[in-house]
Amino acid sequence: MQLVDVYPVIVTERIRECRDFYSRWFGFEVGFEADWFVLLRSAGESPFSLTFMHTEHPSAPPSPAAYRGDGMFLTLQVADARAEYERLHTAGLDLDLALTDEPWGQRRFGVVDPAGMWVDVVEQIEPAAGWWDTYLVAGP
Repeated sequence: MQLVDVYPVIVTERIRECRDFYSRWFGFEVGFEADWFVLLRSAGESPFSLTFMHTEHPSAPPSPAAYRGDGMFLTLQVADARAEYERLHTAGLDLDLALTDEPWGQRRFGVVDPAGMWVDVVEQIEPAAGWWDTYLVAGP
């Protein structure tokens, strides 16, 4: 299989709000838009896609219930979480998790998007010494 792109389709009644949220705060650009569907792409050399589909479109898969915030979250891995946190906080985004250094090796903060999805913005950092030791699986 030769993949061209892989992206989630978040089913929501709030596709316009999601479009505006990711465009304003995270720099995504509209790649395609209809009244029932929005495809967003990140900037950069290797763009990532994110899509939103309205619940009432007839081409939706069977049982396209709207996403209600359970069972999924979106991780945006960045080079400098502190700089992104400061940028977004200064610009007025109401963040749900303040900048935090986690012992497992992530500097992160988070926010809930208009569809109710948790957006975890992370930077990989050095984990606390020994933190992963009890979780690693021994080789064969």
